[in-house]
Parts: sequence; C-alpha cells; structure tokens
Amino acid sequence: EMQLVESGGGSVQPGGSLRLSCIASESRIRYYPMRWYRQAPGKERELVTLITSDGVMQYLEDSVKGRFTISRDNAKNTLYLQMDSLKPEDTAVYYCKFGSTWGQGTQVTVSS
Repeated sequence: EMQLVESGGGSVQPGGSLRLSCIASESRIRYYPMRWYRQAPGKERELVTLITSDGVMQYLEDSVKGRFTISRDNAKNTLYLQMDSLKPEDTAVYYCKFGSTWGQGTQVTVSS
C-alpha cells in the first residue's frame, strides 16, 4: 500500500521561504504525475500544482505563479515544493497526492 509522508512545513514571516518534501514508499511513482494540494482554514482543498512523471510542471495555481516551484527526484521517490515570497494567504495544510493516495499533510503558517 502506497504511503506518502510530507515534511518541511513550519511558521515563517511574509516574504520567507519553505521547501516541502513528500517521500513515497514505492518507486512506481516515477511513472506517474504527482500533485500538491492545500487546504486553508474554512476553505476547500485546492490543487496548487502538478508535475509529470518526467519532471515537467503542467499546472500552477494563479496565486502562486512566480513564487512556487514543483520538482521531483524519482531516484529518491521524492516530490518537492519550493515556496518563496510567502504570503499570509498561503497559510494552509499542504498535501501531496499520488493517484487516490494522500499524505497526512504538513502545516504552513505565514504570519508576522
């Protein structure tokens, strides 16, 4: 059974950066696209970005364009999300997703 474990969340001031990681328990992720989602308090979970199996970003939510970058290292079964110029509205729990499998999420809080 596939398992996904996110890490790298935390509390930062506006303008700061964080790098999220998502480690998969199975190497077969290398053949499929993967996604990052986020869910802010009181809001629905939304797709942030998607990356193809060979590392091409195919989607980036408008509010994070120019600030967030998705990448992957298939040799390490790991998905990344580099988040720069963070804003308070980026505060949310961030989840990675493979197929129908979700990670447990990692909290990102942006506040002064």
